[in-house]
Amino acid sequence: MTTTVRVPEERSARVPAEQRGPGRDRDSVRLLVSCGTEVSHHAFVELPRRLRAGDLLIVNTSPTLAAAVDGRIGHARVVVHFSTRGDDGRWAVELRDPDGRGTTRARGGGPAGAEVRLAGDVRLVLEEPLTRYGSRLWWGRVSDPDVLGLLRRHGRPIRYSYTQRDQPLSAYQTVFALPSADGGGSAEMPSAARPFTARLVAELVSRGVQFAPITLHTGVASAEAHEPPYPERYEVPEASARLINAARAGEGRVLAVGTTAVRAVESAVDAGGVVRARKGWTDLVVTPERGVRVVDGLLTGLHEPEASHLLMLEAIAGRAAIERSYGEALSGLYLWHEFGDVHLILPEEGPHTERCFSNCR
Repeated sequence: MTTTVRVPEERSARVPAEQRGPGRDRDSVRLLVSCGTEVSHHAFVELPRRLRAGDLLIVNTSPTLAAAVDGRIGHARVVVHFSTRGDDGRWAVELRDPDGRGTTRARGGGPAGAEVRLAGDVRLVLEEPLTRYGSRLWWGRVSDPDVLGLLRRHGRPIRYSYTQRDQPLSAYQTVFALPSADGGGSAEMPSAARPFTARLVAELVSRGVQFAPITLHTGVASAEAHEPPYPERYEVPEASARLINAARAGEGRVLAVGTTAVRAVESAVDAGGVVRARKGWTDLVVTPERGVRVVDGLLTGLHEPEASHLLMLEAIAGRAAIERSYGEALSGLYLWHEFGDVHLILPEEGPHTERCFSNCR
């Protein structure tokens, strides 16, 4: 646990911002801005005025999949969350129990050999736990290799119990989402980018803010688990690597939109601090001890106190700054989770200062 705060249940955002009243849009959320331990409160539509010409936003283009599918083990109903496709054709999956309210609750994984019957007479056979550290996620083999087709026909977005009702898949796509060449995507939305609208992006561009797209397909996080992220597939294109290196060489600040963007770009930096075009799998976990080498700041959602993502935030801003900003978010009645408010962490020093545990306490 990285902070001492507790988030009351009523601080969960239960529906998207555009459904909370007439005249609202995705950008009708609040923006907490922190620079060191200095904190200020804004509307998200003010973001262009918080940035400056030459700043660079790294954005994740991964689309969100309809990754939840109903199934049965014997006579028992289950919901399968398809997380990540492996290189050998297997899928990392999480089995959940329906809770009778349209959402699910956690259940134990396995055992090896368990068979889940899915729609269209498709079978999923569990083979082994994803890691030796826990049994929540398992590698499973599906009888029909076209799993992405199965998700398109029978899947729905993953939904957790703090949300009020089902939403269409479009509610979980960001303005930056692009179809992947292989049809893949994220099990859960890269949600830090959700408040962006085409109008806001156009305003940012008109003010001289640049965008560097990367892709990282996020796996299942499961709100109850608070585990470190598992290996995920990512790509940093050549053009984006050049943009990032140019911004770092100039006067602009490199700001990641979401922890997924941090994980991708920090996985693509070489020993000399230069970002390279790379793709593949990353198992990087950004901690205060490891620090960050590329990003100067971060736009992110509000995370639970137990979430491993907070270690990344501490690596960027320091523990004191995160403690202060989360205290302000709680007292200011900000909303948490994927439909909630967002937090902009700006560098206290000049751009490109490498941060580590020893110099950001």
